[in-house]
Amino acid sequence: MNHFSRESGVLLHLTSLPGPHGIGDLGQSAFQFIDQLKQMGQKLWQILPTGQPDNFYSPYSTISAFCNNPLLISLDYLCEAGYIKQEDLNPFLDFSTEKVDFKAVQSFKIPLLQKAAEQFRAKASGKEIRSFSAFCNANNYWLDDYTLFIILRDVENGKQWSDWSEAFAMRDAQTLEQIRLDYYRKIENIKILQYFFYMQWRGLKEYANKQGIRIIGDIPIYISYNSADVWSNRNLFKLDGDGRMVVQSGCPPDDFFNEGQTWGHPIYNWAQHKDSGYEWWIARLKYLFDFVNIIRIDHFNGFAKFWEVIKDDSNGMRGKWIEGPGEPFFDAVNTVLGDCPIIAENIGEANIKAAPIMKKFNIPGMIILQMTFKDKEKPSPVSENMVVYTGTHDNDTIVGRFNSMNSNGHPVQSELELKPERDRALAFFNSDGSNIHWDFIKLALDSEARMAIIPLQDILGLGTESRMNIPGTVGNNWEWRYSEDLLLPEIMEKMRLLTENSGRI
Repeated sequence: MNHFSRESGVLLHLTSLPGPHGIGDLGQSAFQFIDQLKQMGQKLWQILPTGQPDNFYSPYSTISAFCNNPLLISLDYLCEAGYIKQEDLNPFLDFSTEKVDFKAVQSFKIPLLQKAAEQFRAKASGKEIRSFSAFCNANNYWLDDYTLFIILRDVENGKQWSDWSEAFAMRDAQTLEQIRLDYYRKIENIKILQYFFYMQWRGLKEYANKQGIRIIGDIPIYISYNSADVWSNRNLFKLDGDGRMVVQSGCPPDDFFNEGQTWGHPIYNWAQHKDSGYEWWIARLKYLFDFVNIIRIDHFNGFAKFWEVIKDDSNGMRGKWIEGPGEPFFDAVNTVLGDCPIIAENIGEANIKAAPIMKKFNIPGMIILQMTFKDKEKPSPVSENMVVYTGTHDNDTIVGRFNSMNSNGHPVQSELELKPERDRALAFFNSDGSNIHWDFIKLALDSEARMAIIPLQDILGLGTESRMNIPGTVGNNWEWRYSEDLLLPEIMEKMRLLTENSGRI
């Protein structure tokens, strides 16, 4: 079944939304952005994963495959509900409007979220308590392990789970039951925060869909080793007898990283997943479909083949290709969930092996326009069953790529390599480069692809300082925010006109 008509949308993560509390959230600015999408003639809003990050605040490395990040909960809506007071929010801390200071945000928001959870326990109506209980019952298959993981991690002073005491690490049933009793109140508060997110998100999604906006969610193929899922499902991962990783995720040497990369995620034991009928994965997809309309699977190629690296290696040089679960995985998914609207992030060497899977299940792949002038005079052909992007969260902005010698001091291509690429693009567009972002946006919108997605940074014409992530680096990523005064009426009108002219409204 074809789930996609000719339409377009904007890539913007929730944390990048404007607002007074240091980080974008599910509050009024999210609803306002939906209104702005509609004004621009857009029908899609693509976000990054909303899970709770483990380290370095990456949404692609989370402590649970199911939980959502409490920092995304709107404090203003909790205030309206009476769970915190207005004076708790005033005066606001002097947060940056351009960057997320995650540590400062955590210090500010977590105590208030805890206070709100306590007030919910004390003040919630019978109807709200029943709604909360229904949420817990429906999600206990992951919520119980997640809350225990959070508690035990705190008890063990933040150590990774394989370094916990044996009873904790090996999930001794009697010990865990005692933890549930001893920490009942804290466990309930953790669940309440997940419930707050769920309820706020439900209102946001309902509003978006009523405005004709569908939400594209993002699911990382890998999960963090130090996560509730690995701790509670060790048989589903390639671990040794002590529960420690023996191999890790990564990628082979390529044009950007001569020695390849190591990502540090545990590798799936796909034989065990197959024996279970891919139960964990299907539950993961099903849960995300409760929140979004379409799912983009990051590193989709890993279902065809993936690069496996020895745990202690610091680069991907000695890795090897391993066959993924392939078509049987998606047969199982379709049997349980039906024909699902999925987008494949199929960039990379393994895309040839992934192509038959995508063809069989009619899953569109991606093309990133800013990468297509590398060794060609004109961009690669774009077919109807593709999703075309000017760039993604991992790329520099269009303006940045054409005006910066490198990426924030981390060059992935030298100026010598970039200059002919830029020259080819400028010649193709017959452009002096002053509106290079609009040249690329128009190219994406006018393409044959049913779906076109434009990062907000490109619509705003922002430079390298506004990119979201630099792959292969740690720190200073995922921080970018935009301020409300940047998305001017004339920019929205130009975006709407280009979208209308391209037949996407």
